[in-house]
Amino acid sequence: MSRRKWLYILPNLFTLTSILCGFYSMTLSATAQGPESLYPAALAILFGMLLDGLDGRVARLTRTQSAFGMQLDSLADVITFGAAPALLVWKWALHSLGLLGLVLAFAFVACGALRLARFNVLEMRGAKGASAYFVGLPIPLAAGVLVSLVLAHGRSAAEAEVPALPVAGLVALISYLMVSNIRYRTFKQVRLSRRNLAILAFLLTTTAALAVRIRPSVALVIIASLYVVLGIVEEIVFFRRRREERLLARAARADGGAALVEDDEDDTSRI
Repeated sequence: MSRRKWLYILPNLFTLTSILCGFYSMTLSATAQGPESLYPAALAILFGMLLDGLDGRVARLTRTQSAFGMQLDSLADVITFGAAPALLVWKWALHSLGLLGLVLAFAFVACGALRLARFNVLEMRGAKGASAYFVGLPIPLAAGVLVSLVLAHGRSAAEAEVPALPVAGLVALISYLMVSNIRYRTFKQVRLSRRNLAILAFLLTTTAALAVRIRPSVALVIIASLYVVLGIVEEIVFFRRRREERLLARAARADGGAALVEDDEDDTSRI
């Protein structure tokens, strides 16, 4: 096999290993005997997140991006960040709610799959502004919120009871945010200016201090929650401007469609 073919396989190996992490997490969740035994299952998803963040970077570094890789990555995300966290949170808290808990766990998977399908369509269209914002909460970050909660609870599971109803409300909210039109920053267009480097240093220092002062898992909960809240706050603050942008985009698409129809009619009349 040529070196070039091996390079194409390399990023896909990262993606497949991410799927392995999700599958392993599901086996651990399925056989868990109590909330405290779910800690390894949550860690497996966390490792899957790390691998998911690497496969795209490896593909860009080796210049082996492909439509196949994009589709495989989406399938991996449905398993590792959709099905695995849904089973994890169902086993952790939602199972006590009976049918409602099962419906909410499935809703998380379904909304994640819809979110990924929309993302792929926007990527193929080359949607304007796609590099600056995600449309809807990305599924890895949605999974990160749930996983961080399980990790934070895991060390104190012996004395802390799992609050099923608040967790159910959170799962419903996160599921909605994934399929919503709320924009979340990708931070891809952030320039490494002195000001931005100072902000980054402050955030890293604060995160490290939180991790040392309390627990790393609690720091993860805070970071994930802040990102979720940031998108909601920005949507409220810039609601009017973004609504106008969406209306203008729809009008432009409608005008383009009308122009196409007119051209077709002219061609038909000439015939």
